[in-house]
Amino acid sequence: MELSNNFKQKVVAALLEVRKNYDGSDMAFARQYGINNAVFSQLKNGKPVDGLLRDAQWIDIARRLDISPNERKWNVAKTVVFQAISQDIMFCKEHGKAMILVDDCAIGKTFTAKQMAKHIKNCFYVDCSQYKSKQAFIRGLARTIGVDDKDKYIHVKSNIKYALKVFEKPVIILDEAGDLEYTAFLELKELWNATESYCGWYMMGAEGLRAKIERGINNKKVGFREIFSRYSDRFLKITPNDRQERYLFYQKLIQDVLAANTKDEKSIAELTKRCLATDSNGEIGGLRRAESLLLLTQKS
Repeated sequence: MELSNNFKQKVVAALLEVRKNYDGSDMAFARQYGINNAVFSQLKNGKPVDGLLRDAQWIDIARRLDISPNERKWNVAKTVVFQAISQDIMFCKEHGKAMILVDDCAIGKTFTAKQMAKHIKNCFYVDCSQYKSKQAFIRGLARTIGVDDKDKYIHVKSNIKYALKVFEKPVIILDEAGDLEYTAFLELKELWNATESYCGWYMMGAEGLRAKIERGINNKKVGFREIFSRYSDRFLKITPNDRQERYLFYQKLIQDVLAANTKDEKSIAELTKRCLATDSNGEIGGLRRAESLLLLTQKS
């Protein structure tokens, strides 16, 4: 596989745009993406991209910045979900608070979180499903915020705490938090205690996250009650519970996203109808189904 210079330039442009939202040094920023500081300096100064990074590095950086090698772009629709999550994340960021969102899959939680991390200063996104163990989580978090993740574990954790108190109003988004192993989950208490009022925390997941926390509290497992208390003592939810209200909620959500990504009004109506058809379990299709159907329609 050979990556085009055009693709690499897109990656560099996105990288430099994200750099504007990071308070740390160029070296710390480059470390987030596994780039040598001298190489980043050359990219920053507009040097030719050939030979500066391996293809595997370009792909890794592009993946983390949500850059596709093809020209297709999924446009942002500021849905009720996008607005609610954005407002909550900004509240946590501005006031150094923590919240937990537990809601349906495929409503745009992850998409919104990644957009926030891309465009808001000192907003960091962590996919916990990729860092399930304690070691992986702490080192992954360190890399995400630009702290050296190769040092001894205790030093890495100490440097995370320090960095989050140095940055101006940072906020950490913990997506798929229910995937964290117990020992990794316990680290959230220590991190919160060390950064209280300095750093915001926003945890997201589906029903598995709620079940994990409630089970831990009911079984009096060490740490769960304390963590839940620090994360505002409640689960946030955007999707209505009433079936008719849920139907209308999903109808508007899907229509808004499709309208931002196609001009064909007839197609929007038809695709929305197909998405709202329930599956064998009575569940309404979400935005992943909408995206798949739109792609199929555009290719036909």
